[in-house]
Amino acid sequence: MVYRAFLRIVDRLPLPSLRAQRLIAFAVILTQAGISATGAVVRVTASGLGCPTWPQCFPGSFTPVGVSEVPVVHQAVEFGNRLLTFAVTLCAALVVLAVIRARRRRSVLVYAWLMPGGTVLQAVIGGITVLTGLLWWTVAVHLLVSMVMVWLAVVLYAEIGEPDDGVRVAQAPKPLRLLTILSGVALAGVLVAGTLVTGAGPHAGDKSIERPVQRLQVEIVTLVHLHAQLLVAYLALLVGLGFGLFAVGITRAVRTRLFVLIGLVCAQALVGLVQYFTDVPAALVAVHVGGAAACTAATAALWAALHRRERVPAEHPAPAAA
Repeated sequence: MVYRAFLRIVDRLPLPSLRAQRLIAFAVILTQAGISATGAVVRVTASGLGCPTWPQCFPGSFTPVGVSEVPVVHQAVEFGNRLLTFAVTLCAALVVLAVIRARRRRSVLVYAWLMPGGTVLQAVIGGITVLTGLLWWTVAVHLLVSMVMVWLAVVLYAEIGEPDDGVRVAQAPKPLRLLTILSGVALAGVLVAGTLVTGAGPHAGDKSIERPVQRLQVEIVTLVHLHAQLLVAYLALLVGLGFGLFAVGITRAVRTRLFVLIGLVCAQALVGLVQYFTDVPAALVAVHVGGAAACTAATAALWAALHRRERVPAEHPAPAAA
């Protein structure tokens, strides 16, 4: 009953074209990836507790207030990151309204509804992160969920671009599709190891002397080598996948996604090397997090390109016998 009433309200909106739906879905990708990068900026500028309470910034105020204990720049950075949540929420709501108004298929609706659902979950995790004083594992979970949201947003974009009346057509043999899934698992390992490196690294998100942020008590060099080895395994899987795809023949779209992905992974590895030999400069941390979001999006795009839905042309009727 409630959902039917919701549908009647949505039906009063203008009917969005396919192009409009894809533009909104692309905005969802940008905002989901962007908020992970701005979250890294919050961390490296030690602004994680610029707003020490949640959901309010300070007790009794949702906006920054002039207090001597918290520098103004830290308040501005943290509050700006929170404001970006409104852009994430707006894009998530718009994509839901667009696909419902256009009466898209069930899978599109499911992925669309995951956007506002995931945004609410991220807000809760962000609140827990602030209330626990930026414990390293809460920050790690916050970033990993962001990467999951980027993956889902890319798949949503791909689903929106496919015809509702089409059928699923495999673009590569099953072993290669499974190898794509395995590369995604390797990427997950790389991301988890990366959050461990951050948890043991110098950028805690706050530099308060009175209440220092607890760090992961593991030697960071060990974690860096683990992170690097998993990245090498991830890249090796992608190269093997590339040779397999070229052996069986691939479309131009799949080839482009593969090359872009390998290029992003190589660039991400280069950034990591520079970080290691320059004692992890703050600016490169934000770049590295943005690169992680880009690699996640590119991996999801490659995976989606191998599971496309296409229209099957109707067979011409056989001519009648004389």
